Amino acid sequence: METFLIRALQLILSLSVLVIVHEAGHFLFARIFKVRVEKFYLFFDPWFTLFRYKPKGSETEYGIGWLPLGGYCKISGMIDESMDKEQLAQSPQPWEFRSKPAGQRLLIMVGGVLFNFLLALFIYSMVLFAWGDKYLPLENMKMGMDYSDTFHKVGFEDGDILLSADGVKLERFGADALRAVTNATNVTVLRNGIETIIAIPEDMMQRALRDKQGFASIRFPMVVDRLAGDEAPAALAGMQPGDSIVSVDSRPTPTFYDVSAQLSEKKSREVTIGFYRNGMEQTAQVTLDSLGKLGIYPVSPNQIYTTVTTDYGFLASFPAGILLGVNTLKGYVGDMKYVFTKEGASSLGGFGAIGSLFPARWDLRSFWMTTAFLSIILAFMNILPIPALDGGHVMFLLYEVITRRKPSDKFLEYAQVTGMLLLFGLLIYANGNDLFRFIFK
Repeated sequence: METFLIRALQLILSLSVLVIVHEAGHFLFARIFKVRVEKFYLFFDPWFTLFRYKPKGSETEYGIGWLPLGGYCKISGMIDESMDKEQLAQSPQPWEFRSKPAGQRLLIMVGGVLFNFLLALFIYSMVLFAWGDKYLPLENMKMGMDYSDTFHKVGFEDGDILLSADGVKLERFGADALRAVTNATNVTVLRNGIETIIAIPEDMMQRALRDKQGFASIRFPMVVDRLAGDEAPAALAGMQPGDSIVSVDSRPTPTFYDVSAQLSEKKSREVTIGFYRNGMEQTAQVTLDSLGKLGIYPVSPNQIYTTVTTDYGFLASFPAGILLGVNTLKGYVGDMKYVFTKEGASSLGGFGAIGSLFPARWDLRSFWMTTAFLSIILAFMNILPIPALDGGHVMFLLYEVITRRKPSDKFLEYAQVTGMLLLFGLLIYANGNDLFRFIFK
């Protein structure tokens, strides 16, 4: 429950930042072109609001709705999710969106997407400035990786160290490495000190999406970083920080995941834990809790293996942040082709999947990196040419610019309704996938 609440709070905070910035983009360009903004809301407010405030002399009401599915900026004379047909039935006014030239309306509509993308670039830059670019090189993972059954079937073995994909060196573990491996013809690994080439099938990514087993995890020994408390099972058995666990009931457990797998089978039972302390092998009798836990926090791979950090000054952080943001966008856009496959569609997720991107424990750097990634996703998804999204409005505006013919208000109303139905259907489907995975995991 604690992990759920931490992730839920991070998700709400992150989405709040992204929604405010997105709507601020629309708001700013609307005010530049003297278009009236009637409402600026965080979250939606059907039937009632949690908070509302209209400054004296202002045309805009600011508020917070109760339905945390986004937010909106109600612009006068624009067909949007408010479906204000009464206003549109009146004669156009000079302060309304529909009265402005197509070029100005286009800038108002792309303002939200532009602000989200710029926000992502700024966050990436500030993260690099504050923390630098710290990562664990694949070649430094001396125990290699544990691979899913999907990748075992094509020739990977636990302990393989990734070296290159189609001759291009693989430097760090993550989404880019997964893309490189699944899109490659051959992958070279270091296996027992010998370079080994693995042939990759053309549909490797589809197989991974279909099986839903992931790619791989870092192999590292289970070393106690700290105890969960004086009453934790490990503490009661006399274990200490720095102990390196090597066996459970005499069964060798060279990695963190080996230990976890053994303990999960012995919930609430007494087990014999073998471990090394100061170079000497010892044992301890530990009674596990009902979840099969020792009550310890393990040392992370970044503490065990040698990491690499590149530091950036304030000015140098901006080009590096821009490059990181652009490459992240390219990777995400490239992955979109899988959404239109059977395997990709079944992998879509809603708020549960998004929330799982955040760390289980509060970490400021991870929070901002995830927020930047979500900002890029929000920008890209909003610019898609789907009615009810910013991209749908842009599509109709570009049609108007090219043909010099403006779509009728009635057509735009129908398009808006159709787009909203599509989006609600997608929202229900994606969150339904989350629920299905939670029930049958």
